[in-house]
Amino acid sequence: MNSCDILVLNGTLLTMDSRGTQFKNGAVAIEGEKIVALGPADDFSSWNASRIIDARRGIIMPGLVNAHTHAAMTCFRGLADDLPLMTWLNDYIFPAEAKLDYEKVYCGALLACAEMIISGTTCFCDMYLFEDAVASAAKHAGMRAVVGEVLYDFPSPNYGPIESGFAYTEMLIEKWKNDSLITIAVEPHSPYLCSPDLLKTAFSLAEKNNIPLVIHVSETESEVQKSIEKHGLTPIGLLADLDVLSPNLLACHCVALTDEDISLLQRFDVKVSHNPESNMKLASGIAPIPKLLKEGVCVGLGTDGCASNNNLDIFLEMDTAAKLHKVNTFDPTVMDANTVLKMCTIDGARSLGLNDITGSLEPGKRADVIIIDTHKPHLTPMYNPISHLVYAVKGSDVTTSIINGKIVMEDGRLLTLSIEKIIEDIKIIADEIKGAKLEF
Repeated sequence: MNSCDILVLNGTLLTMDSRGTQFKNGAVAIEGEKIVALGPADDFSSWNASRIIDARRGIIMPGLVNAHTHAAMTCFRGLADDLPLMTWLNDYIFPAEAKLDYEKVYCGALLACAEMIISGTTCFCDMYLFEDAVASAAKHAGMRAVVGEVLYDFPSPNYGPIESGFAYTEMLIEKWKNDSLITIAVEPHSPYLCSPDLLKTAFSLAEKNNIPLVIHVSETESEVQKSIEKHGLTPIGLLADLDVLSPNLLACHCVALTDEDISLLQRFDVKVSHNPESNMKLASGIAPIPKLLKEGVCVGLGTDGCASNNNLDIFLEMDTAAKLHKVNTFDPTVMDANTVLKMCTIDGARSLGLNDITGSLEPGKRADVIIIDTHKPHLTPMYNPISHLVYAVKGSDVTTSIINGKIVMEDGRLLTLSIEKIIEDIKIIADEIKGAKLEF
């Protein structure tokens, strides 16, 4: 008799594999960290499972991937709204970040993990300060995460000068290597805050360790124009000139791109993180995602941080992404539901170099599984589950989350984190931030 640790059954099973396999009444068998079998629920009637989870005719699917965020910026949610990017960044966020320390970042990251798990995200890519704290918070929460310390030319509140920043990154690589949940990335902030030498050193470090390189790039027209004035090249062109473009590079935002930029991204198999709600809120512009997809560029979907979004719900991001590009192109057929869903499942995983282990439900992959409760007025009737996931489902419809074979939320109840304690800790931090004499 076949046996497993966890058997999830009695739901519409969306695998998000390369064939788009679905089962109207499916089941997923999990042993240890991995999926060992899946298929029609009837095929598992004789299996012996230590735990059986009934999806109650909901949707069983891969956990969502948030391809770009700054988790600990939950501490700054609503702190500085309705401002242009550079004013927001230089006059508000950087001064506030100067007050951060390990404990504040740890608490902010725990809050982010709670918010993401509750709304269906099982994996996220983070760029911030004190990233060892973010890695530790994700590990505590049981979340899969790609994390990297932000690197830039000026001194950091965490490590000081850039030389120490690279040493800190190397420490992270050594400390978290071979971890089942945490992947370290090298993360220079952007071409406008990083010298060419810094960017080349970052690229070399990522290549040496075969890990992702993550950077903000071409987020606004102003950034692009300043790059052309300074270097005679767009930010993407500059990265190409420095031999930094590569398949392990995740370029975040990519709002202001030329046709040549898009060609370069395609030629070097660069991955892109699309963050529509943050770009809309900061009035940065609309990234040419339909053009990127047409050229075969892999695009993941991210929320960016809570200070510029102001939430971490990827379901809301999917709905926005799909509709934004339809109205922008006057074409209702672009960014169809299946394309958008792939952006935060298998293509999101591919953008982080994790598609061999997560992003789809397949035997041998890690068991990152969520269940959606579809027995709700706003989800009735359900003709097309994929369409519902993009246009109708909310993060609050997620009932259960399994990450790396461990149940981290069941029936809407978090099992790895104390929400009440996290909220109280964040309130204390918020009082400190409000009381600090920051030069806003």
